[in-house]
Amino acid sequence: MVAFGMLGRYFGRRFLTAVAVAFLTCVALIAVVDFFELTRRVGDQPNSTASRIGYLVLLRLPSFTEQMLPFATLIGAMSAFLALSRRLEFVVARAAGISAWQFIGSAVAAALLIGIAATTVYNPLSAALKESADRIESELLAARAAAIGWNQEKPQGNIWVRQRSDNTQAIINAQAASNQGRTLSGVRIFVFDAKGEFIERVEAKSAELQPGAWRLTEVSIFSPTNSPKTLASHLLPTSLTPDQVRGTFSNAAALSFWELPAAIELVKAAGLSAARYEIQYQLLLARPLLLATMVIIAAAVSLRVFRLGGVGKMVTIGVLSGFLLYVGSQLSEQLGEGGFLHPIVAGWLPVVCAAMIGCSILLHQEDG
Repeated sequence: MVAFGMLGRYFGRRFLTAVAVAFLTCVALIAVVDFFELTRRVGDQPNSTASRIGYLVLLRLPSFTEQMLPFATLIGAMSAFLALSRRLEFVVARAAGISAWQFIGSAVAAALLIGIAATTVYNPLSAALKESADRIESELLAARAAAIGWNQEKPQGNIWVRQRSDNTQAIINAQAASNQGRTLSGVRIFVFDAKGEFIERVEAKSAELQPGAWRLTEVSIFSPTNSPKTLASHLLPTSLTPDQVRGTFSNAAALSFWELPAAIELVKAAGLSAARYEIQYQLLLARPLLLATMVIIAAAVSLRVFRLGGVGKMVTIGVLSGFLLYVGSQLSEQLGEGGFLHPIVAGWLPVVCAAMIGCSILLHQEDG
C-alpha cells in the first residue's frame, strides 16, 4: 500500500519533522512567556531565584504544551504539505496515480499514533509534573501572601467552598489547591454558628485535610469578642471527605488519563457531579482522532497547486478552521459541564463534526 510504502514513509517523515519543529517552537514561546509571567507574580520573594522559577517553568511546560499539540499538528501538517506542493512532489505523486488519501495516509497514521502516545504517556507525565508545580507555586504564593500581610488589600483566591460540622459552618477561601485538593494555600475561613451568626475569621498559610478536620499552619484568629490570636497550628472540624474535596477543589485537568476512571467513580459515590471529569476523560480518548482531523483539515487547505494561486487564502482558512474547532470544543465542554450535553457527546461531537467536514472537502477536491 502506497501510504505505508517507501513513498508513504517519506511523506510521513516530512510530516513528523514539520510537526516536531512546530511543537518545539510552541514550547520555546510558552517557556519564555511563562518565565516572565512567573517572575512578575512571585519574583519579589527571597526564595524565588531564577533557577527555581526556571525549574517551575519546566514543570508547568508539559501541561501547557499538551494543550498546544493539536495546533502544532495543524501547523506542522500545513507546512509539510505546502512544502511538498511547492516542490511539485504532490503533482508528481498525483501524476503517478496516487490519490490524496494515499498521499496523506501515512501522516494520518502518524497523527493517530502521536495522539495515542499523548493520551497514554505524555498526559500522565504532564499531570504528575503539574502537581509538583502547583505545590511549589502554592508555597510561593502563600509566602507572598504572608509577606504582604492579611490585613492589607490584595486579590483573593478563586477557590471557595462551604462546609458544615456538628455545631458550626464555615466558608473557606483559598488562593491555590494541590495534592488533588487536600492541601490549600493562602487560606481564609469565615466561621459561623448553627444559627448563621458570625463567630470568627481564621487566616492561615496552609491547610491540610485530615480525618475529620483541616490542620491549619501559621494561623491568625480574629473574633469580635476576643483579642486576635496567633497559633502555630489549629484544627478546624470538617465533615468533608477526600472524595468530596477531590470533586470540589481539584482540577480535572490535573488528573492523568489513568486516574480519571477511578476519580469519576469516587466523585459519583460521594454524591457529587462528575461531569467535568467525564468530559476530560472523553476529550483524552478523542485526542487521537482530533490530531488526525487536524491533518485532514491541513490537507484540505494545503494540497493546492501553487501555480493556481490562492494559497494564502487557503492557509488562512485552515488556521481559522483550527481556531473554530477549538472554540467549538470549549463551548461543547461548557455545555457538558452545565448538563446540557452528555459527556460523551460533549467530548466527541466537535471532533467528529470537524472530521466529517474535512473529509467532505477533501472528497470534493479529489473527486469533484
